[in-house]
Amino acid sequence: MFTEQPELAVRLLRDHMGVPLPDTPLIRQEERTFNTRSSVDFDADVVLSLGPHTSPLHAVIVEIQQDKSKDPIQLSRYAAALWLLMKCDVTVLIVCPDRAAAKHYAQPIDSGLTGYRFQARVLGPDDIPVITDPAQAAANMALAVMSVMVHGQQRKVVEAFTAALNDTATDYATKYTEYAYSMSSFEIRCLLEELMASTSWPVYSPFAREHYGRGLEEGKAEGKAEGKAEGKAEGQAEGKAREAAKLVLLFLSARGLDVTDDVRARVTDCTDVETLEGWAARAATVQTADELFDESGQ
Repeated sequence: MFTEQPELAVRLLRDHMGVPLPDTPLIRQEERTFNTRSSVDFDADVVLSLGPHTSPLHAVIVEIQQDKSKDPIQLSRYAAALWLLMKCDVTVLIVCPDRAAAKHYAQPIDSGLTGYRFQARVLGPDDIPVITDPAQAAANMALAVMSVMVHGQQRKVVEAFTAALNDTATDYATKYTEYAYSMSSFEIRCLLEELMASTSWPVYSPFAREHYGRGLEEGKAEGKAEGKAEGKAEGQAEGKAREAAKLVLLFLSARGLDVTDDVRARVTDCTDVETLEGWAARAATVQTADELFDESGQ
């Protein structure tokens, strides 16, 4: 999500968290692999720069941390390496759906270098709003995704998100659904799957793709089966109608009555077996072929 929308990190830091960042429309993704003196590469999740490429004004590193597995010192190395590379100030944004992890990474980091104490900017559960209004979710789908990730145990949060997808262009709806699904816990994924499976529009999580595709195949199979059954029934009815029409015309001819083209066409065009059987019964007593229709009211 941050890769495809670099401005999201800037908006969160500047507008949502009050971090002073340069006001510039020039935001781009940079190489995310840094290099140490021992030539060991280490990768950040997303690296962005603000300002002109030749003289950037600020850099932002975005990390998504579900737990406390990353060594905080690594974050200070990220910032120092990027500062040396780009020669501008660096902010590290850590997005943590877990409250304990958020508290862990929010602490100042002792880098081991005298005078260099680093502190990341952490966006944790307490900083991400609980969005239960579909209109609010639709107005800021990126924040709605984070709300699902952090607060998705609340059914109304997931309901607001899935409802907002209906007002989102299909391509973006696909991406936001994948973001929410991939970033959420198992319990939240189950709820997403439940709500998406109950909708009539195509949904996009791995579960949904599998089951929606299966539904399409099952629908096609059922349609074919129903079509065959209906086709068989229709074929049987048409066959009966043709046989009944032949019987009517045979009775009239056997009695020597004049069967005009109009009478023949009316009899052969009729597909109602009950009507044809009635005409066949009357064909034994009528004086002219036209009386089949006149006296029966057909």
